[in-house]
Amino acid sequence: MTDDAYLFLVDGAAEGPGVPPAELGEPACMDTSAVSAWLAAHGVTAVSPRLRIVPPEETDLIPSGAERLPVPLSEEELTRLRRQAPGATTAIEDELLAYRDCADGRDELLARALAAGVPAHRVAELTGEDLRVVQAVAQR
Repeated sequence: MTDDAYLFLVDGAAEGPGVPPAELGEPACMDTSAVSAWLAAHGVTAVSPRLRIVPPEETDLIPSGAERLPVPLSEEELTRLRRQAPGATTAIEDELLAYRDCADGRDELLARALAAGVPAHRVAELTGEDLRVVQAVAQR
């Protein structure tokens, strides 16, 4: 896997993998001389319906033989790209992030509840955690 996203050209104006860069707003890479020269060499513009971009983990979706160019994206741009990619799992990813945020500090929360006098079985009941997990936190 590479660290760069890839710009590439699809045949014709047909739908293809990836996202048209214009849908991401104005990725900073589109203003570079390398991208401008690459677009000019292929006779397309930044808003061409043939132009697509994929995140680093999806470079295998680029059709073989397609003209391609690696481009760096900021974390924000990469996040926008991943959220707009066809088949994006945005809703479930949001749930996973929310879970991570809730689970972050879990042991500290359990320990605070136990220290405050909430019985282990009640902590397990309220949190949905396994009683053994709560008891393990209590023993630390």
